[in-house]
This record gives sequence, structure tokens and C-alpha cells, in this order.
Amino acid sequence: MAPIDNANEERFMNAAVIATRGFTLKQLLVVDAVTCLVTGLAFVLATTTLAGLLGYPATLLFYAGLVLFPCAGLMMVAYRNLAKPLVWLVIIGNFAWAAASVVVAFALAPTALGFVFTLAQAAVVALLGFLEMRAAR
Repeated sequence: MAPIDNANEERFMNAAVIATRGFTLKQLLVVDAVTCLVTGLAFVLATTTLAGLLGYPATLLFYAGLVLFPCAGLMMVAYRNLAKPLVWLVIIGNFAWAAASVVVAFALAPTALGFVFTLAQAAVVALLGFLEMRAAR
């Protein structure tokens, strides 16, 4: 039996703490803005393909993608000046997007991939909102 390497265990624990607590609000806002921009571009530029894969109406994906562009812009403005009202608008917007995504996943009839994708992205968006909320305090 191999001896227990406490140094490796300690490094792993430190990495876990950094991963959950170590991001600054500015870093989280940049990640949020980039994910909005990338998702928006995908929804707008690959509307027909994604509609077929996910089982959602193409118009829903297209307009959801368009909505993400000003959201990304707002996140970058919040990043630049860290004004509390803007930061909280981003946080509330993330929770609203996550909740709406869950409603869409259950109210419409997506494919299995669409259902899993929608719930996964809702979870990521809610997590970003939670981490931003914690970092904003």
C-alpha cells in the first residue's frame, strides 16, 4: 500500500478553496461577459443547426442570442466601475435567466440534448450569480 502524501492532499485542498473562493468580482464579471458573448454568437450564427439539435424554435434561440449581447456589455461596464447597482443588476439578471431557462426546458418540448443543455447552462448561470453575489459582499 502506498503511503499517504499529505503534501499532495494539502495542494488539492488549497486548489479547491481557490476554485470556490478565490475569484474576484472582476474576474467573475469577465467570465460572465465572455460566456454571454460566446453563447449569443452561437445562438445567432448557428440558429438553424442549434434549433434542430436542441429542439427549440429558431426564433427563440436567435432572439435569446441577441439579448445576450447587451447583457455582456452591461457586465463589462459593471466590471470597469464596480458600481453596486450595476453589479446587482447583473446578479439578479443571472438568477432571472436561470429561472427562465428552467421554465423553458419544462414548458417547451426540447430534445433530450436540449433539455440537458438548458438545465446545465441554467446551473452555470445560477452559479455565476451566486459567486458574484458572494464576491460583491
